[in-house]
Amino acid sequence: MSKIEILEELPKLTKVERREIRLKLAELDGDDWIDDDDPLTADEKALLDARLPPTRGILMQAVPGKKLKPESARPSYKRTELKSGA
Repeated sequence: MSKIEILEELPKLTKVERREIRLKLAELDGDDWIDDDDPLTADEKALLDARLPPTRGILMQAVPGKKLKPESARPSYKRTELKSGA
């Protein structure tokens, strides 16, 4: 089977089958898809930084488990209907 034939068949596969192929390719190639000779440009790095959430200070903003209220201690809000003529 030629490369062109393989590429033409890919859209016909199920998601599970395509996932199996991706796993096999990753097994065969390892980290070869990472190109050390072609690092990210400054614009690409800036785009990634803008899209990824900041990680610094996240731990400082976390609420300790002891301060969390259990579900039963939270106030419950029930919708009530107003009676007319009251």
